[in-house]
Amino acid sequence: MRRFRGRLVAASVASVVLFLQPVGHAAGSASDPPSHSLRASKGSPAQVKTPKAYSRQVPRHLDSPEGILLKDLKSGRILLENQADRPMAPASLTKIMSAIVVLEEGNLEDQVTVSRRAAAAHRIKLHLKPGQLVSLRGLLQAMLIRSANDACLAAVEHVAGDEESFVARMNAKATTLGLTRTHFQNACGFDMPDHYSTAEDLAALTTYAMGNETFAAIVREPAAVIRTADQRKRFIARTTNRLLGTMDGVVGVKTGYTREAGRCLIAVVTREDKELLLVLLNARQRWGRAQELIELGLQASEESAGATSEESTGATVP
Repeated sequence: MRRFRGRLVAASVASVVLFLQPVGHAAGSASDPPSHSLRASKGSPAQVKTPKAYSRQVPRHLDSPEGILLKDLKSGRILLENQADRPMAPASLTKIMSAIVVLEEGNLEDQVTVSRRAAAAHRIKLHLKPGQLVSLRGLLQAMLIRSANDACLAAVEHVAGDEESFVARMNAKATTLGLTRTHFQNACGFDMPDHYSTAEDLAALTTYAMGNETFAAIVREPAAVIRTADQRKRFIARTTNRLLGTMDGVVGVKTGYTREAGRCLIAVVTREDKELLLVLLNARQRWGRAQELIELGLQASEESAGATSEESTGATVP
């Protein structure tokens, strides 16, 4: 699959300023972040941006606690932003970075011995058993398609020896990619005080990841069959992304959920000659909201085709 590359296109169409009404934060509690953490307080006002090239009325009922970035990948234009630069818990969207490190530093043909620690992972899992041999490729499929935490831990332990060392590589990669408001404390996306990213950084990470053909091929699959090396055990990893196969043009990418992060989604859509990227963090209604924003973005992209982009205007939500 070819890489997504933005081409800056300018526009001079009247601006639209969107005012949102705040609602409560997603359920969940977390320790206060350390003083060096970039996370904003939950009571901070939301910064909402809509591009001047955006001539269509934007829905007024978007929740201000949501982190949203909707981008036209062909032009590089941001169609809609809401708190896109605010650090938030990314949940299993974390696994996008984990997958990149696995792909760039591991050998997918390796056979991985599942450790007791990996097999004991909680929440979503493949139900691997200690001592089972599974290919690194199969583990990568399970962590991206099913968001399986046991597969994730087994993969990162194999690549780096232990999770702590692997997370150091994740943070080094984040620095290399210029993700200045991203920091990882674990490889699978569990809530931790200093584990955060932003919609902007996650959009940049996803654009980079989709340039890897193996990554792009895996995240568009609705399911994968994963077998142990001795062929005695078969696992079926079914996607957590309900948009795959139900919404025209969706080609991935990843879901996430924790109590603190809320419902999260990153989606890439290719339809006709349009390519959109949506990052949605802390959503209360993930699937309906995502479809609404994607359709809105496709129409906005069509309406502004050939126009020239200008700087976004902002409105502060009290």
